[in-house]
Amino acid sequence: MSNVKDPFDAGFDPSAESITIPIENPTLIDGTPIQAVRQVITDLNPYREQMPRVLMRRPGYGKVGDKLRVRLNSHYIEGTPDKIFYQYDVQVGNGAEKRGLIRTAWESNALNNALPGTRDNWIFDGNKLAWSSHNLQREFRLEVDLDAERGRQIPEGRARDTVRIVIRAASTGAKIDLNNIHEYLNGRVSMGPPVFDAINFLDHLIREYPSRSLVGIKRSYFHPKLGDSNMIGGGVDAMRGVYQSIRMAEGKRLVVNIDVSHTTFWHVASFPMIINQLTGHQNLDTVQTSWRDLKTGKTNFKYEGMKRLRANNFTVAHKGRSKDETDKKHRVASIIPKTTYEYKFQPWDKEKNCLAPEISIFDYYHKTYDVYLNFPHLPLVSTGRIITKKDSKGNILSKGPIVFPMELCTMCESQRYPYKLNEHQTQSMIKFAVKKPQDRLQGINKGLDMLSWAKDPYLKHYGLKIDRNQIQTNARLLPPPKLQFAGSIVEPGTRGSWDLRGKKFLSPNVAPLISWGVTVIQSTSYQKPIQTPQVHAFVKAFIQAYKAHGGMVQNEEPLIHPGHADVPKAVELLFYAVGNKHQIRPQMLLFILPNKNADVYLRIKKSCDCRWGVQSQCVQGANAAKCSPQYLSNVLMKFNAKLGGTTNRVLTKGPGGHFSRPTMIIGADVSHAAPTIHAPSYAAMTVSMDRHAVRYAAGVQSNGFRVEMISTRNLRDMLTPLFRHWASNVSGGRLPDHIYYFRDGVSEGQFVNVLRNEVADIKEILKEMGETRKDYDPKFTVVVAEKRHHIRFFPQGKGGDNNGNPLPGVVVDHDVTHPFENDIYLCSHRAIQGTARPTHYTMLMDEANVPVDEFQKILYEQCYQYIRSTTPVSLHPAVYYAHLASNRARSHENISESERQLRDHADPSKSTSERPKEDAKPLIPMDDVDKISYGMWFV
Repeated sequence: MSNVKDPFDAGFDPSAESITIPIENPTLIDGTPIQAVRQVITDLNPYREQMPRVLMRRPGYGKVGDKLRVRLNSHYIEGTPDKIFYQYDVQVGNGAEKRGLIRTAWESNALNNALPGTRDNWIFDGNKLAWSSHNLQREFRLEVDLDAERGRQIPEGRARDTVRIVIRAASTGAKIDLNNIHEYLNGRVSMGPPVFDAINFLDHLIREYPSRSLVGIKRSYFHPKLGDSNMIGGGVDAMRGVYQSIRMAEGKRLVVNIDVSHTTFWHVASFPMIINQLTGHQNLDTVQTSWRDLKTGKTNFKYEGMKRLRANNFTVAHKGRSKDETDKKHRVASIIPKTTYEYKFQPWDKEKNCLAPEISIFDYYHKTYDVYLNFPHLPLVSTGRIITKKDSKGNILSKGPIVFPMELCTMCESQRYPYKLNEHQTQSMIKFAVKKPQDRLQGINKGLDMLSWAKDPYLKHYGLKIDRNQIQTNARLLPPPKLQFAGSIVEPGTRGSWDLRGKKFLSPNVAPLISWGVTVIQSTSYQKPIQTPQVHAFVKAFIQAYKAHGGMVQNEEPLIHPGHADVPKAVELLFYAVGNKHQIRPQMLLFILPNKNADVYLRIKKSCDCRWGVQSQCVQGANAAKCSPQYLSNVLMKFNAKLGGTTNRVLTKGPGGHFSRPTMIIGADVSHAAPTIHAPSYAAMTVSMDRHAVRYAAGVQSNGFRVEMISTRNLRDMLTPLFRHWASNVSGGRLPDHIYYFRDGVSEGQFVNVLRNEVADIKEILKEMGETRKDYDPKFTVVVAEKRHHIRFFPQGKGGDNNGNPLPGVVVDHDVTHPFENDIYLCSHRAIQGTARPTHYTMLMDEANVPVDEFQKILYEQCYQYIRSTTPVSLHPAVYYAHLASNRARSHENISESERQLRDHADPSKSTSERPKEDAKPLIPMDDVDKISYGMWFV
C-alpha cells in the first residue's frame, strides 16, 4: 500500500482544515484505488464508518469520595516561546545509513562550522528531522570528511571516507508555531498536524541536551557513573536512570513527567568473564573444553548465548599495545568457532615488506607481543573489518578479517543488553527496581540533577522554562465496598486486603469433587524431591482447607499416582489412572512441581487443555511440603474457580449488582514475544459469565506477528461461542443491552483503530446473532486500560499508607489527565512493595452515557472481585484475565517442544524487524468435551 497516512488513524479531527492527504487518488501496489477497498470493507461491515473518528470528550468530573491533596511526579512548563521555528528534513548519505554514522556526521566539526547560528540553535532527532530558530533560505548541502574528523591517515590505495548531508525545508511543513498548542488548549483549534508538530518540537527540545551527555533510550537517560547500578547475573547490570516526557494536560497547561527508569546494560568485564556468567560455569577451563562438540565442531546449545556479544563495542588490551590502540573501540561482528591454535593467517612483515609465513593466533601473540594466552581454547572475536594487502602492482596478496583472542577483549561501558531476562535476572531486576515512595522521590530528584534544566543551553536559547517543583493536585478517595462471602460480609476498609480464615467461598464447586488425582513431576536435576509422606499430608490438609471454605469434596482419598520425569507421559498416566478408577472423566488433575521451570508448566497445561480437556492445578513442591494455611487458601481460590466456584463479590443493593439491565463485560489483550524471539502474537478475549461480572470465560488465538489489532476472524471465532454461552446461561437467551469493552495494551495512536476495527467487528457479530430482534442495538462503553506509564501519586497527609503509597481508591482526574478526553488515573490496589502504579483509564466512546461517578465506582469496586486474590487488584479484572489468558496461549502453540526450544533460543543477534514469511499457525484448539473453555481455565 502506498505510504499515505490516513489522518483518522492518528486520531485527527476530520473537521480540521489543516488535514490534507498529500497524494491524490492513492492506490495499492496492484493499482486498486484505496477508496474502493474502503468501500468494500464498509459494505461488509457498515459499523466501521459509523464509529466516531474523534474520541469522546470528558462529560464532567467525579464528585464522590473524600478530597485530598496528592503530589505528582510532574512539573508545569512556566514559559513557552511565542516565536516561529523551522523544521527541516535531514538526509545523511543515501538516506538509509546507520544511526551511528548519522550521529557522527551531524556532530562533525565541518557541519558545526558550516551551519548558520550556534550549535545551541539546532536540534536533531538523530535520524531525519532537525529544528532551528534560523530560517534556511535554500537547500543546504555539505560533504563531511570522516577521515579528517577522526584524525585518521588514509591508507594507500583507499579513497577518502566522506558522507554527504542535505538539509531542506520539511515536506510536512517548515514552520513550527507554538501558539498552535495554546490555541488547542483553549479550544480554538482542533487537534491536527500543526499541534502535533509543535509538541514534537518541544519533546525533542527537552531531549537534546541530555542526549549529548547521557545514554539515551527513547525518553529515558542513563549514566554509568551518575546512575545506580547492580549486577543481576549473566554478565548483565541493571541500571537506574531518569525518564522525561512532555504532554498537554487538563487545566490548559503543558507538563513534563519525570520518573525513574530502569534498563539493562552489559557488565563492563572481559569477554571470558561474561561468558562464564552467561553459562553459569565457575571457571573458564570448563568453558574451554565444552563450548563446542569436538566431533562436529558445532557450538553446543548452552553456548549459543555467546552470539549475544555481537554488535557490542569492546576494547583490546595486552602487553606491548599502545594507549591509543588500547583505547580504540572495536565492534563485534561475529564469534568465530575456532581456537587460537586452529586459526592461522599470514601477518605482514613490515621490515621485509612482504607476507610472513603462516602462523597461529596463539603463536603470533607469543612471538610478537610476548603474550602467553591463558585460555587459548576459547573461540575468537571478529570485527568483520577486512584487511587487504597488495603488492606494488595492485595484486592482492592476502585478505582476511581482523580477529582477536577472546580473553584480550573487554566490553565497553554503556552497551545495552536488549535480550529477554531469565528467571533469576528478572527477580534480581525487580528487587533492584522496587523502591518505596520516598526512595523513588530521591531517585527522581537525582534524575532532575542529571537532566540539569537550569544549565540546559537549548532550553535557554529557545526560552522554555520548567518549574522544578512538583505539581500538587486535588484527588479523591473513593469509598471502599463491602464484600459478600457465603454467610458473611467483609468490610476491608482502606486496608486493601482481607483474610480468608473462617470464610466460605461465595459459591463452591458446581459438582462434588469425585474424580481427581495427584502426581509429583520428577525433577531432572539434583533437587531434593518432596517425600511421599509429605504428599499425603499436603493432600489431607488441602481437602480439609477446601471443605472449610465450603468446597464439596465427595472423594477425600484422591488417587496419588507415582511421578514421572516425562511431563506428557505423567499427564497421560494420571488422566487414565483417575478415569479408570472412578469410571468417569477426571474433574481435576493436581501436579506437584519440583521447581519453577516454565517449560514444565507449559507442557502440563498444553496436555491438559488441548489433549485431554481437563482442568489442572500446579503447586510447588517446596510450598506443598510446608503446607501453610495461607498458601492452601491462595491455591484453593484458583482451584475452586476452575471447578465453577466463586470466591466473593462486591455487596450491592440491587439483584443485578452494578447493572440495571443485561450487561456484559469484555476484556481484550494481545501479548507479544520478546524482541529477540520470532514467535506469534497471541490475542485473548474474556467475557463475563454472570450478572455481577465475577466469573469470566476466555478465548485465545494467534494474531499474526507483532500485530496489535485483533483480526476480524479472531474476534468472530473467539466471541461467537462465548456470546452464545452468555445468552444461554446468564440472561435467559437474550443478548446484552449494554457492553463494556476494556482493551489493554494499545497506544494513543491506536485508539481510533480500536473503535473502527475491533468495536465495529463486535457490533457486526452481535447484529448477526440478534437478527431475530429488529430493534436490537446494544450500547457500547469502550475503555482502554494502560499500566505502561510513568505517573505516580505521593499523597500529602491523609490518603496515604505507612509507606507513603496512596490508599486503594485514590483517583486523579486533574492536572495530568488529557485536556479534553475522558480519562482518569485510579489506584485501586495496595502496593505491598515499591511505589504504587495507578492505572490510566481512557474512555473512548460511551453510547450508554454512564454517569461519571457510577463509572468510577464500577471500575474501583470490580477490582475487589478478582477471583484469586484477597486484595483488590490494580487493573480491571476483565483486562487482567485477558492478560493471563494471552500469556497462557503460549502453551497452546502448535509446535513441538523441541521446535519451540530451537526458536526461542535461536541466534539472538538477529532482529525481529523482518516478520516471518509464513502466517502464524492457529493455536491447538482446547479439547472441550467437558466445556472447560467456558470455565476459568486460565487462572
